[in-house]
Amino acid sequence: MAALQHLLPIHRTSFSNSSSQSQKHSPVRKTTLCLVRAKQASVPSSVQPQDSPTRRKLLAIGAIVPWIVQLSQTSTSFAAESKKGFLAVMDRKDGYSFLYPFGWQEVVIEGQDKVFKDVIEPLESVSVNMIPTSKQDIRDLGSPQQIGEALIKKVLAPSSQKTKLIEATEHDVDGKAYYTFEFIAQAPNYTRHALSAITIGNGKFYTLTTGANQRRWEKMKDKLHTVVDSFKIVNV
Repeated sequence: MAALQHLLPIHRTSFSNSSSQSQKHSPVRKTTLCLVRAKQASVPSSVQPQDSPTRRKLLAIGAIVPWIVQLSQTSTSFAAESKKGFLAVMDRKDGYSFLYPFGWQEVVIEGQDKVFKDVIEPLESVSVNMIPTSKQDIRDLGSPQQIGEALIKKVLAPSSQKTKLIEATEHDVDGKAYYTFEFIAQAPNYTRHALSAITIGNGKFYTLTTGANQRRWEKMKDKLHTVVDSFKIVNV
């Protein structure tokens, strides 16, 4: 447990309202079609259509463009919706990925690497945090129960809240050890039921936390378990 002290404090998870970011749309179809039209306009009018190799090439391009656009859209959709009702996040720079429920919006919160939340139910959210570490394995820091108790009291909930660790487990993904916690944090006016997953890799201590208001736990728990179970790190 002494080794765990070197990892604390991690920035506490916080939640605040933020306007949703606008979506960017791909200009592939418009740009390509304009290119085809420009080439068509450059074909001399004196050349007979049936005898023109240039025209045949343009016709071929015109037939291929919609197929390319459709393939591109299909690939993007497949990457984004790896599970029905969820969208995927893949951070190749920091080496982690996870799923979050469709409809949640990305917000910027100081001290967090990535945050998505429901703008109507702000306690329904997922956040990812990282800090440097020289450790190679999460098991070097202690047991799931020991680390779970320490993180919940000192990091995952404000010190003013009453916390209770419900369950702490260990599982393996591609040879990498992960600890998962289920806990409750009680504030004066609400209680949050949450799940966290932690692991070590790439010289970093990773923490993903998701949760919901206790009154909505039964409705949200399956989705939140999907979120925490989807969390994985990759070598970068």
